[in-house]
Amino acid sequence: MNLLLLTQIVPYPPDAGPKVKTYHVLRYLAKRGHRVTLVSFVRSHEQEHVEALRPLCAAIHTVPMRRSRLADAKAYLQSLPSGLPFLVARDALPQMHALVRRLSAEQPFDIIHADQLTMGQFALSAASGKRVFDAHNAVWTIVERGRQTAAWPARPLLALEARRLKAYEGNLCRQMDAVLAVSEVDRRALIEAGAPAGKITVIPIAVDCTALSPVVRRPSPVNILIVGTLFYPPNADGVRWFLHQVFPLVKAQMHEATLTIVGPRPPKDIAQFAIADPQSVTVTGYVPDLQPYLEQAAVMVVPVRAASGMRVRILEALARGIPVVTTTTGVEGIAAVHDRHLLVADEPAEFARQVVRVLHQPELAARLVANGRRLVEERYDWQVVLPRLETVYHLVNGA
Repeated sequence: MNLLLLTQIVPYPPDAGPKVKTYHVLRYLAKRGHRVTLVSFVRSHEQEHVEALRPLCAAIHTVPMRRSRLADAKAYLQSLPSGLPFLVARDALPQMHALVRRLSAEQPFDIIHADQLTMGQFALSAASGKRVFDAHNAVWTIVERGRQTAAWPARPLLALEARRLKAYEGNLCRQMDAVLAVSEVDRRALIEAGAPAGKITVIPIAVDCTALSPVVRRPSPVNILIVGTLFYPPNADGVRWFLHQVFPLVKAQMHEATLTIVGPRPPKDIAQFAIADPQSVTVTGYVPDLQPYLEQAAVMVVPVRAASGMRVRILEALARGIPVVTTTTGVEGIAAVHDRHLLVADEPAEFARQVVRVLHQPELAARLVANGRRLVEERYDWQVVLPRLETVYHLVNGA
């Protein structure tokens, strides 16, 4: 098939959830012999990564994206009278609309694959091809959950954004020929927003179990690891919750426990914890290689309170043989069972108790590691998951 893949970010290197998901989709399509034209927004630091994807693509076209607080503020003000969600209006660049219209007029595409919510608007501009919307998340639910834990002054603005996103996502799904959701939870949320149930297929996020081999961890580690995109507000919220409400309870029970927080662009208040208590807390910023941190980790915690979709870092941790403690929200979309594949807790005291269990009980950690790795191999490896995508393509094309 001749495919036009529209992405919000350059899907390389696969070092964050959205990029992991899209990279394996692109990799699978190339392996299966499909002709893929990639169209992506590109930030200045991403240009070098474009070249790494050329062996997987028939062609690559990019549109520069420059983000700033001033530009975001302008987009927000412009979105208010338009009725569009801010997250959609922010990325509604005329250059992207024009590029998609031109490419789809110059050659017939079988499929226009819009990857993530903000790219759906550009799929609607295409002159040819069946439109497939790949919803990494039911985005309206992230904002709605974030509203519930946000500071009071922000709640009315987030409530407005959540309502607009919900209406927009439902309307976008109605205009597509097929919709992909990563979990049953997201499928139900999209239906609640107005998406036709018959158009939605659940295809979970996939990882590469061959590349993600189990690490050899140091004997009797006491280090707790957090990995995430720290400038993403839901991730930062969860880290703050863990630092303020959970980690002190862990330290009270196990004084020698340490915490390492890895991820790009940590907010200043999170970085301050490492300055205030350097013996217990380390904040690294972005690191190109997680291997040394995984080897030193006794457990990875994923303290997510506002999210949708799937947490790729949980799948990768399970594949790498790292015990995981997360929340009910964190494990959504993953067929993992508490006390079999990982540990789940939502209240600070219980979350701390589960972390301490792993630190104190190596036999529990070993059992979680073995079961978690098996789950990912059987349910979430890219070569197991992604054949379903071709089935969707053939169905919308009537093949």
